[in-house]
Amino acid sequence: MEDGSSIVRRWEEMDIDILVRIFQSFDIFELTSGIAQVCSAWRLAACDPLLWKTLDLSMLKSNFIKIPLEPYVYVDGRSDKILTRLLKIALNLSRGNILTLIFHYNLYVSDDQLTYTAERCPRLKRLVMPAWNRIKKTGICTAIRMWEDLESLTMPSISNPPYLMEEIAKNCKNFAELKIMGPCDLIFASTLAAYLPNLKVLSLRFSTIWKDALIIILERLPNLEVLNISHCLLLEVPPPPAPRKVLKELDESILEKASHLRDFFTCMDDLCVMCQRARNDEGLMRWYKYEEWLWKADEVRSLAF
Repeated sequence: MEDGSSIVRRWEEMDIDILVRIFQSFDIFELTSGIAQVCSAWRLAACDPLLWKTLDLSMLKSNFIKIPLEPYVYVDGRSDKILTRLLKIALNLSRGNILTLIFHYNLYVSDDQLTYTAERCPRLKRLVMPAWNRIKKTGICTAIRMWEDLESLTMPSISNPPYLMEEIAKNCKNFAELKIMGPCDLIFASTLAAYLPNLKVLSLRFSTIWKDALIIILERLPNLEVLNISHCLLLEVPPPPAPRKVLKELDESILEKASHLRDFFTCMDDLCVMCQRARNDEGLMRWYKYEEWLWKADEVRSLAF
């Protein structure tokens, strides 16, 4: 070779650290597209723990139609196969290093898919749950038992919360953060107080909250440091037949009970676009109507993604 000519290196001879840095710019679809099959060096890079701290499936939605009977959705078989294939490849490459797992709220995961994932993410610390429709009590409880390190959960509202909160209380000793994407009534608030009294961070943004439920949260979660009720529909629910009343502001008693919090995020402004949306949706957000990023946002930084 003549002086001054450059040495041509093959892709498989590229430094592993450089490959990892390149792969860090890839999304989940690119990471699971077959790059690990190019050669041994690429596979080694594709399995690097730096790539798998977070498994972000927030871009993946199920192709579904609503049906009148449980589970109230029918998921297209091809959609299920795509998710199963992606999970198998990603979880194989991750080698148990995933700490954060994010599902889209319109990704209808089955029990089998959830437990398969849980078995291969034993170190999980943060979970953003998908829709509940196809996940049964046994499925989520089995998964929670495997996630002993779980610290943070974002989830749609659930009709029967005690069993889930009890399972978290029994198995996840470091659990500290919870975000609910749905109504918070007396049953839900009482369940939190009964099973998760050590909760430190709670976000209920864009939800419907009963005033009495808010009082329970403020009085019976003594370790709570951060509470987010921004853009919520706050209801005063007197005994029947008196109608429910939407409160326009927080009264002094609520503010006094919240005074011990480090951060108390609120917004009940008639001019706020987000508050207007919450009222128009009657406190049950139709996320599909709005910007794709909106459901991922939160005034509490640790809960946003």
